[in-house]
Amino acid sequence: MPVAASAIYFLNLRGDVLINRLYRDDVGGNMVDAFRMHIMQTKELGTCPVRQIGGCSFFYMRISNVYLVIVVSSNANVACAFKFVVEAVALFKSYFGGQFDEDSIRNNFVLIYELLDEIMDFGYPQNLSPEILKLYITQEGVRSPFSSKPTDKPVPNATLQVTGAVGWRREGLVYKKNEVFLDIVESVNLLMSSKGSVLRCDVTGKILMKCFLSGMPDLKLGLNDKVGLEKESQLKSRPAKSGKTIELDDVTFHQCVNLTRFNSEKTVSFVPPDGEFELMKYRITEGVNLPFRVLPTIKELGRTRMEVNVKVKSVFGAKMFALGVVVKVPVPKQTAKTSFQVTSGRAKYNAALNCIVWKIRKFPGQTESTMSAEVELISTMAEKKSSTKPPIQMEFQVPMFTASGLRVRFLKVWEKSGYNTVEWVRYITKAGSYEIRC
Repeated sequence: MPVAASAIYFLNLRGDVLINRLYRDDVGGNMVDAFRMHIMQTKELGTCPVRQIGGCSFFYMRISNVYLVIVVSSNANVACAFKFVVEAVALFKSYFGGQFDEDSIRNNFVLIYELLDEIMDFGYPQNLSPEILKLYITQEGVRSPFSSKPTDKPVPNATLQVTGAVGWRREGLVYKKNEVFLDIVESVNLLMSSKGSVLRCDVTGKILMKCFLSGMPDLKLGLNDKVGLEKESQLKSRPAKSGKTIELDDVTFHQCVNLTRFNSEKTVSFVPPDGEFELMKYRITEGVNLPFRVLPTIKELGRTRMEVNVKVKSVFGAKMFALGVVVKVPVPKQTAKTSFQVTSGRAKYNAALNCIVWKIRKFPGQTESTMSAEVELISTMAEKKSSTKPPIQMEFQVPMFTASGLRVRFLKVWEKSGYNTVEWVRYITKAGSYEIRC
């Protein structure tokens, strides 16, 4: 359920009320005294940001030298409350030139009251977008002399932008060259056993867009996801095209996406914001194409010597390559000396991390590289303890490759003026938590 806040208070570090706003009559005006007495004076501010006193809950957060406190008399969504606080502070900073502290609040009482009336109605959060609120609350805040100078932009049709369905984009945008940049960025998370079996594997991805389009365009994005292709084949009364389909999990969209059309047609249709934004996020747990295979072999030769052999094989296409490949092989803390032999790249011992760091600047696809190392240990009289060894960790970035197999089938742009659009699509796969047990 929403926040349903009864009141919001701005307090300084001494507990003095700088400004407050009551949205409901189910709490008394002395609730701030209860917060000051039971939380601030007992020095429990850093223990938990949510406290319940009597029949009311207090959600509080410290920003600079100001405490923002939301008082709720009924059950409410705590995450939504803190999200509201974060967005509200970002809104205030946009009016105050990037500053939010006790001085900026004291200098902008009237503006803050006006904003509080707009961003929350009867305790329910409303529009907190600075771009939209600045269309009709044009008053400028008192800025600090150290704050950045604002950039004034002409904003036509303010009323339409506030009340219309497309509140994230203003009308009248004109570009000489209409372009759309789309990036699919994925992070691969892997935990592999020493014998090569996959214990845990998933991909978290996001689609980033940068739009420089004139007017009010309508975009339609087609992916090779399983649900979307099945729905498209039903609409066209034809069997689905052959090829790999993927199943997306935990999909979240930007507010510009038409969810009604997505539920009915399974297509991502939207009127994009101007500039850069995150269109969607997703996760994939099945059918992951691992970009690298790591085969480690570690032998202990007595109490003072170790042999480490690590073979890394790239599984992606031969025409692709990985950049910034780093393999971190853990070694014991009592390491005294190391010597290496590598087929590519460079390796060195990092005493601060207790590991051998093997770096390869460029790793072509369908190739393999090996590292052999001899490790000399300091002899100790203490009895050797059997402890779990830290896993081998990898870092990499593979352009034009997706571990999930996600691909853009089409990106269509419609606009009433009928201008031509240039679309750019890029794929990037990075290492998230990529670990191999020794």
